[in-house]
Amino acid sequence: MTALPYGSPAHHSFITNVGLITSTGPHGENVMAAEWTHHISYEPGMIAVCLGPNKATAENILATAEFGVSIASTDQNVIASIAGSKHGKEYDKVAALKELGYQFLPGATIKPPTVEGARLRAECRLIDHRTYGDHIMFVGEVQRAETDESKDPAAYHKGKYWHVGENIPKPPQEEMERIKAVVERYRK
Repeated sequence: MTALPYGSPAHHSFITNVGLITSTGPHGENVMAAEWTHHISYEPGMIAVCLGPNKATAENILATAEFGVSIASTDQNVIASIAGSKHGKEYDKVAALKELGYQFLPGATIKPPTVEGARLRAECRLIDHRTYGDHIMFVGEVQRAETDESKDPAAYHKGKYWHVGENIPKPPQEEMERIKAVVERYRK
């Protein structure tokens, strides 16, 4: 068994969403793609985002204590590719995306915008951050969230964007009852 280095076959085993993380701060308005974007609490609503410490977005969030999270929809692979492949310290990705016809919506409770057309748009205030290995986990409390039910979220796997596929059906009712009976025999 080996570790889990970047680019290894093991690294490509995960399937994630695509978080488009927006921020403002010392590096100006920025958007980056973060595959490590997770909903971690219902009450209060919280989202965790793991970012490299030298990223413009990480530095912006540390300076302002707020950020936007837009979960990319299946028609936003171009936005995700640009946001994920260029560095905010070197490129004004928001301006480039606007010129390409993409739109950002102003935040109602935070200064950073969110990405129009995303499956989910959430405005977050930073409540905690901690370094784990080579990334910082930022935890934001959701101040406001809006979903677009007409959009399907993009999935990210093996460095590519995907549509979510077929639903895997549950076993037939008879098998479900057998499974339940077996599990119940092992109740502690």
